[in-house]
Amino acid sequence: MRDTGAGTCYGMVMVAKLPPQLKIPAALADALLTAALAAARQAARSGQRALRQTRMSTQQTLKPGAKTPMWNELAKAVRAQLTRYGDKARLGRLLGLPRQRVHELLLYRRHMPDAERTLLLLAWLSARHQGRDLT
Repeated sequence: MRDTGAGTCYGMVMVAKLPPQLKIPAALADALLTAALAAARQAARSGQRALRQTRMSTQQTLKPGAKTPMWNELAKAVRAQLTRYGDKARLGRLLGLPRQRVHELLLYRRHMPDAERTLLLLAWLSARHQGRDLT
């Protein structure tokens, strides 16, 4: 901040001469304002970038991985229940999928089921925990 003696005009705002005891706090406030404006501009740019990435990712199919922790836990819980011979084939019949596709969903985790099959998996898992068998 400059001290020119009389009032100074910055754009459309007239700044009066400051008392000596306010020169340091005014300079500090000016520096903080400049830093805050720069940070706000940077945040706005990064927010726009994140928004563009979100828009792109909503148009794509969600793949299993680190960004799908709920599916990872469900797949792990279902895999733990597939212990007997033929369990995977019976589960595939319930889901309307071939056994190989169930294998890809749960073990290889290359694909994710649609919402209806995910709900069926949850119901199947709940029934297995209660000692019942839906298949």
